[in-house]
This record gives sequence, C-alpha cells and structure tokens, in this order.
Amino acid sequence: MMDKTKNSVGEPKSAEVTDRPHDARDVESEALRLITGDGKEIKIEKLKSLILEWVKAENLRSSRGSQSPQNKFKSLLLVTCMLLLAVLLLEFTTLGETMRPKKLLSSYYELFSPQERVYENNGYLMVSSNGGLNQMRAGISDMVAIARYLNVTFIVPELDNTSFWNDRSKFEDVFDVDYFIQSLKDEVKILKELPPEMQKRIASRYLYSMPPVSWSNMSYYYNTVLGRIKKYGVVHFTKTDARIANNGIPEEVQNLRCRANYEALRFTPQIEQVGRKMVKMLRQKGPFMVLHLRYEMDMLAFSGCYEGLNGTEMDELTKMRYAYPWWKVKEIDSQAQRLLGLCSLTPEETSLLLRALDIGPEMQIFVAAGDIYGGERRMAPLRKAFPNLVKKEILLEPSELEPFQNHSNRMAALDYIVALEADIFLATDNGNMAKVVEGHRRYLGFRTTITPNRFILVRLIDQYKNGTLSWDEFSRAVKTVHANRRGGPTARTVWPGQPKMEDYFHTNPQECLPKLGQKSTYNLP
Repeated sequence: MMDKTKNSVGEPKSAEVTDRPHDARDVESEALRLITGDGKEIKIEKLKSLILEWVKAENLRSSRGSQSPQNKFKSLLLVTCMLLLAVLLLEFTTLGETMRPKKLLSSYYELFSPQERVYENNGYLMVSSNGGLNQMRAGISDMVAIARYLNVTFIVPELDNTSFWNDRSKFEDVFDVDYFIQSLKDEVKILKELPPEMQKRIASRYLYSMPPVSWSNMSYYYNTVLGRIKKYGVVHFTKTDARIANNGIPEEVQNLRCRANYEALRFTPQIEQVGRKMVKMLRQKGPFMVLHLRYEMDMLAFSGCYEGLNGTEMDELTKMRYAYPWWKVKEIDSQAQRLLGLCSLTPEETSLLLRALDIGPEMQIFVAAGDIYGGERRMAPLRKAFPNLVKKEILLEPSELEPFQNHSNRMAALDYIVALEADIFLATDNGNMAKVVEGHRRYLGFRTTITPNRFILVRLIDQYKNGTLSWDEFSRAVKTVHANRRGGPTARTVWPGQPKMEDYFHTNPQECLPKLGQKSTYNLP
C-alpha cells in the first residue's frame, strides 16, 4: 500500500494587499458588513476574496517575522470561526434568490479543502451500481474504499437504470459530483470518465467486467481483483451492493466507508434546497417524525405479505409477482412470512405501535413512501389516530416537485434529507432506506430511530386484537420490547459465515462512532 503524500503550497508571490484589511478585526467587521448589509445581495465572491487576501497577508507577515506563531494561530482561528459563523447565518436565513449558502460553503471548502493524494496508479475501476437509491449509496461508498486501498483511479459510478423503478437519472442528477470528487481527493483519485487513451484501449479490445463476490474481505480484493486490474488496465464491477463484509475489515477501511457515505455523497444543490425547505416548514410547527411506510404495491407483491387484504387484492398482487421473471420466489406463505417478522407493518399495525409508544396525536408525521396500496381506505386507521400526516405533495407546490417527478431516486433523496433531520425516524420494514438512514442518524449523534421488532410485535398485536391483552398491557409490552431499539450505541452482531444474519455495516458503523454512549436526541415517554 502506498503512503499518502501531499502537494506543497507555494509562498505568496506578492505583498500587494495594502487596500485590503490586514487585521482580523478588520476582516470580521468587513465580512459582517457583507453578510448583513442592508438586505442587499450577499457578496459571496467578495467575502471569499477577502479571506484569501487575509491569508496571503498573514503568510507574508509570518515570513517576515512580524507576527508570533501564537498570534498567527489565534488570528487564523478567529477568521475561521468568523467564516463558519457566516455559513451558519446563511444556513438559518430564509432561502431566497439572493441567498446562496451552498456557494459560500463551496468557497469555504475550496479554501480549506484537503490536498490531493499522489500515488502510483494501478489502473482504473468502473462500477455499475445496482438497486434503489440507498442500496446504491452504500455500494458506492464501499467501492470508494476498494479503489483507495487498491491504489486505483475511481470512475464516477453509473447508476442503476434497469431495476423496477426504471429511473434514468445519472450520478450528477442525484449527487453533487464535483463535491464528491473534491471531498475525497486526499484519499482516492476520482474522474468523471476514463481518460481518452483508456477509452480507446478498451474500445479496441474489450471491457473486462465482473461481479465481485458478496461479503468479501480485503484479501479478496488484494489477491484476486488487483491482479485483474493490473492485467486489463480497467475493470468494471457489474454490482456494488454488499460486496464488502460487515466485520473483520481494517478500521481505516471502515472509516473511509463512513466518510464516503455520510460526508462525500451529498445531493445536488437543487435537491438539498428543496429538502431543507421541507425540514424548515416542519420544524416551524414543532417536533416531527418521519415514517417510512413501506406499503406500495410492488413491495407487497414481491414479499407476499397480504395481511388485511381481500381476495381480489391478493390475486392482483400474486399475478404481479408471477409477471416478473427475475423475481424467482413465486409461492409464498403470507401468514408464515408475517409470523417470522418478514413483513412490513400495515398502516393499522403502525398506528397501534405509535400509540403504544405514547406518541401523541399532535405529532407531525412525514410519510416517506410511494403510493400506498389501497389508498386512503388503507390509510384511514393511521390518519384517524394521527391527523397531522403530511407528504412531499402536501408541503410543496406542484411546480417545486415537478423536476423530481418520474425520477424515483430524486424523490427518495428528498425523503432521505427529511428523514435525517427528523426528531424520530421509524421504518415499517427492514429495507435499504431503513438500514442506511439508521446508520446515518447514528453517525450524526445517535438520533432517535425506532426499529420495530416485527417478530414480537405482530404477536402482541394479534393478542391485543383478540382480547388476550388489554390496551395497557399491550402498551407496556411494546415499550419494553423497544426500549433498546431506538438508535443508541450497540455492538454490531457477528455471525461467522452468515453475513446476512449480521447487522449491516451501514446500519451500525460502530468503528466510526463515539466509543462512549450518548443519549438519543428526542426522548420518548
């Protein structure tokens, strides 16, 4: 493995800064004037120029010995804090045409961005991500780690355009591609496309493609994959999901998986702006929770979960499952699936769970979901208990949502942003969004994330509904079962030889989390 090296930064060439403020206090007053001045357009570029000139002046004075190292450090710290304050002021100011916090954040990042890593390139890695947004997100993060530790150049991934959702979005339509590249440049070199000479090379021969073995440790990539990259120059991975093991991976690799997932994979400015707007609208009315309610037609059909459905609905879902040849499991025992805890909760079951946890009817609940099978008829029990149900379509004007319509990954990205910021997050199944959002919320400080124990919960619900348990008994039992399932610190499970039975790394990235436990940020009764 090659050691990282950093590019050197030259000394300022000129001292022509007499028209700029040289003192930190002058910088502070000038910057505050630019930020708060009379409601006029924020002069982001002028603020950036101001800070850059100050840094040059400070470097020049330091080289002349006119400022002690201690004073220089204090001045730099003051200006850095001032710039961060400017960012925060803009982030919490009402967004408008003249207020562009992302632009200021980008300026800040350019000023203090990491130096590019220099290494001997062993070749190029191309990947085609598979699955929905969150499955692809976790897979891409893993591929970043693979590229870095094989010393290969990573090509911006191709997103899945062939799965059930049929979203034709490219990487740059969902993620901020420039930020992705720049934020990781001290670890791995990332290009938007292969260099022309490599494109010609694979065009004249062929592109070597392979699916990496699932749940592999790093020795597989060192011993098997690296040799193929060196042989062919370019290797294309046809799948990215679950290609690195959960456990037994070096800590530095785990940390990079976290950094790529939770920091580098930022959504496009357009998606971020609309997502933040919804968060602000909800926050203005008080606490809110996000409910990832998996009760779409395709999910029910492919899982075979028919609880509460009538015969006509069951027939419709069964026909749908048989119509898709790539879904290999055709015969499914719905009741057995439910008793094993493998079915998503119905809206009615979800209502009982929330009430048993003493979540009051006044709670705002943002429903992150597609079209609910059965529509309002199926949602009636949940809406009756919690009248403050909202969705993207309620919070946003049609014109605001229009750019994201018919693009499932962009719509999911909006839900993802709101889910991260919610006081409580609860998913009714154990799908990829539930897993990845839970891990991200742990990374952000163990934010309250309720993970239903469906195996026990459906039995308690059945006992309550048949009269075996009173409401108080049911509620006490539900609270007891979920007392330690709220997103707090916990050790990731290890099942040697059975990785699917383990906690998913991106759900509980314990190597990246504080060693000491922290309380959840929203305390349930």
